[in-house]
Amino acid sequence: MDPFEIAKIAQIASALEVSGYPKPGNVHRTRDYDDMEFEDFIISGIVIGDAIREACTDVDVENPQLGKYILQAVSETDRWIKNNTNLGIVMMTTPIAVAASISENFDEIRENIKLLMANTSVDDACDLYDAINIADAGGMGDQDEYDVASDNAKQELRDNNQTMYDVLKISAPWDMLAREMTSDMPAVFEIGYPTYHELKQEKSKNEACLLTFLTILSHVPDTLISRKYGDDEALKISLMTRDLLKMKDSADFLDRVGEFDDYLFKNKYNPGTTADLTAASIFVSYLKSNF
Repeated sequence: MDPFEIAKIAQIASALEVSGYPKPGNVHRTRDYDDMEFEDFIISGIVIGDAIREACTDVDVENPQLGKYILQAVSETDRWIKNNTNLGIVMMTTPIAVAASISENFDEIRENIKLLMANTSVDDACDLYDAINIADAGGMGDQDEYDVASDNAKQELRDNNQTMYDVLKISAPWDMLAREMTSDMPAVFEIGYPTYHELKQEKSKNEACLLTFLTILSHVPDTLISRKYGDDEALKISLMTRDLLKMKDSADFLDRVGEFDDYLFKNKYNPGTTADLTAASIFVSYLKSNF
């Protein structure tokens, strides 16, 4: 697929995800947070386009430099928005985008993601650490091994020949995005994308986004919530979401979703990982439609 087309779809997916409302516990078009607002995410979705396009141009499969382009997109975002609005989306979108650019058909994308991730380098790992630090996003490497906050982190990566795939694999037990990127992206390709792709045929773009978000959250406890409040709390939110979805055909469903949004906002439960997975799912759906 053409790199310009892929970049446009990535921008569209980012905009559609943040526009979904009332998307519980996240910034959306009717809910700002104290430190970031809806428009910040719209800007962030626009400015990643150049990096995605470059990542998809003249790809070297043996050295796809995924970390370089993740860092480039996050650095460009930081020029415009001084908050972590899209690190997770960029991390998910970049390998999917590059895989799409080297695929002859849609069905090859998932296998090519695995190939590209396996071919990441130590430089990619170092670039990813720089991107995490620019975004000031804790949790992915904040552990005893290769702590992203350590002054010596990148040297340790080089000394031990740790690629981006390697460090994400280490983070996978406690970070859902790392797990997705190192395990064939099951939440995106088996839950999120099929849900959105079907819903967008019969419902509004907003409803499709909202229901996809809720479906992912009902199946996959959000690891951002887990890191802040523990696994039990993350599971509780997923079970609440599952109960909520049982009411999706009721006349007052959106009112119930709004109440759930208020509850999560009030209690500072932010399913940010789910939002990233939703954006990636929308991205994959539009790739499918345009292949």
